This record gives sequence, C-alpha cells and structure tokens, in this order.
Amino acid sequence: MTVQRKIFWLRLVTLVGLCLPALELAWRWYTDDLGARPVTVATHATGDWAVVFLMLSLAMTPARVLLDWMPLIHIRRRIGVAAALYAVAHLLIYVLDQKWNLVVVATEIVKRFYLTIGFVALLALVALAVTSTDGWQKRLKRNWKRLHWLIYPAAFIAIIHFFIQSKVKIGEPAFTAGLFVWLMLWRALPIGLQKSYRGLAVLAVVATLSTVVFEATWYWLVNNVDPLRILAANIDPELALRPAHKVLIASTLVILAVALRRLTLAANKLWTKRYIQSTIP
Repeated sequence: MTVQRKIFWLRLVTLVGLCLPALELAWRWYTDDLGARPVTVATHATGDWAVVFLMLSLAMTPARVLLDWMPLIHIRRRIGVAAALYAVAHLLIYVLDQKWNLVVVATEIVKRFYLTIGFVALLALVALAVTSTDGWQKRLKRNWKRLHWLIYPAAFIAIIHFFIQSKVKIGEPAFTAGLFVWLMLWRALPIGLQKSYRGLAVLAVVATLSTVVFEATWYWLVNNVDPLRILAANIDPELALRPAHKVLIASTLVILAVALRRLTLAANKLWTKRYIQSTIP
C-alpha cells in the first residue's frame, strides 16, 4: 500500500471515529435513551468529548515523534477541529436547556466563573479551528504559530472548567489533568530525553504524582478533606483504580507502544538487510 493510500485510510478512519460519539448521542436522544434529563446528559457528554479530542490533538505530536510515523501529522488538524465542534455543540445544547434565552445565557456566563472560563476556552478553540486551514496559515505567516499557541492555555482553562463542573466526582478531570501534565512536560524535555525510555519513565512518575496532588488539593480546598486521606487512598490497592493509577497505566502503555514500535522497525530493517544480501550478489 502506498503512503498516499495509508494517509487516505487514516483520515477516513479518523473522520468516522470523530463522528461516532455525536451519532451515538443523537441516536440515544432520538430513542429517548438519555434518561429523565436528556439535555443535561447531552450537555455533559459533548463537553467531555470536546476535552477528549482536545487531549488527543495535543497527543499527536509526541505520538508522531515517539512512534516515528509521519502520517499522524495529517490527522492532528481534524481532531482539533472536532474538539472545537464538540465544544460548540456543548454550548448550543446548554442554550437549548435555557429555552434559547440568550439574555439568560449571557447573564449566566458573566455571573458563573466556570461558565466564563469555559466560554473563553470555547472562543479560543473556535478561533484555532477557523484559522487551521492552509489558506489562513499562508495569510498569517509567522503569526499563525503564535496564534496556535493558544491551544495550551485553552486546554488548561478547559480542564479547570471540567473540574468545577464535575464538583465532587473529579475522577475524570483529575485523570485528564495528569495526562495534560505528561503532554506539556514532554514538550519541555530536551529532544534526547523526549525519545528515551528514561525520559518517558520520568514523565510517568511526575505525571502520576501530579495527579495525586491535583486530586488531594481539590478535595482539600473544595470539600475540606485531609490531603493525607487522598494519599492513603491512592496507595490502597482496594481503592483502585484512582485517577493517578490510570495516568500511570497510560504512561506505561506509551512506553510499551514505543518499545514494540522500535522492535518492529528493527526487525523490518534486519529482514530487509538480509533479503538484499541474499538476492543481490
């Protein structure tokens, strides 16, 4: 299969995968399978998927480097645009929940801090999605990269919004925050450490400990829970899986995926070398 065909199928599979959550949600809504408060469930679901795709878009760069597979660069833009679209759907369904009363919506956004920062993150994602095309890249030139640095503060703000909206059940936001730490620290590492197992191991440890800190700090500030209780919960095997455990598992899977990919490339290289030696005098 040619490189062009691989990219075509990768883009197609990505597009289908990005649409599946929306289609599944629409079907459940149509069949009245969203419970007593379908609008609320749909609001939370679209917001959750917006964060998921936002993290995936940030993960494309380290995945391309670590797996040494350039075609991944061709789907990063699509995933980022999908994150923006799900964020827009998140807002529109919230507006629907408010009976399309834009005055009430605007008032709530101004009054409630978590809605304010969520709206700021939405505006940033929409701006990045609109200017993600090749045409805008040519128009903005050097300013295009500067503008698209907004993805990092937008992701940070979106995670804060996720925390506040989740209130007591912060397992998913804490897990997301841990992954965000991993993604940001990977970008801060020297190039040599970015590709080394030592660097990936350090990232796994730091991201896992950061997740514990996030969880303990949140429960301490919001629920007045002793941080030591959260620490004890994270080292108690009977209380797994905590957000920190999930971050550690995800980090370990990254290391295993990199090792498998490198073994595969090495095996292919060795096979090609022996094949050439055996067929060419």
